[in-house]
Amino acid sequence: MDIPIVAPSIPAYAHPGDAGADLISTIDLVLEPGERRLVPTGVRIALPEGCAAFVVPRSGLAAKHGITIVNAPGTIDAGYRGEIKVALLNTDRENPYTIAAGDRIAQLIVAPVLRANFLPVDELDDGIRGEGGFGSSGYAAPAH
Repeated sequence: MDIPIVAPSIPAYAHPGDAGADLISTIDLVLEPGERRLVPTGVRIALPEGCAAFVVPRSGLAAKHGITIVNAPGTIDAGYRGEIKVALLNTDRENPYTIAAGDRIAQLIVAPVLRANFLPVDELDDGIRGEGGFGSSGYAAPAH
């Protein structure tokens, strides 16, 4: 799918088959422990109707440094034409994290989306899970 883009650096897929294209910071900054910042990428896109883009954390930054995205996934609607900015959060309690202009800070996933037609009803059918939510699968981590 072709997506028109205005950007100082075009998002790129690191490997064939990757779902997310890397977004890059346009500024230098230091994220202090517990700090969150809106980081510019310089990227503006024109998504076609029926698509959305989702800004998601980079797994390496999250696992190695505790850097994540506050509103993950950040949703980019088809009609939005402004700059994509990433709300980064340093979850580390002790260590600041330095980002340089040009560093990969997040990934952008483009996907088709369905538009729902919500129908008010008095009751819902029971479904397979009923009202079972968080933790309802009964999965327990093995004991050590």
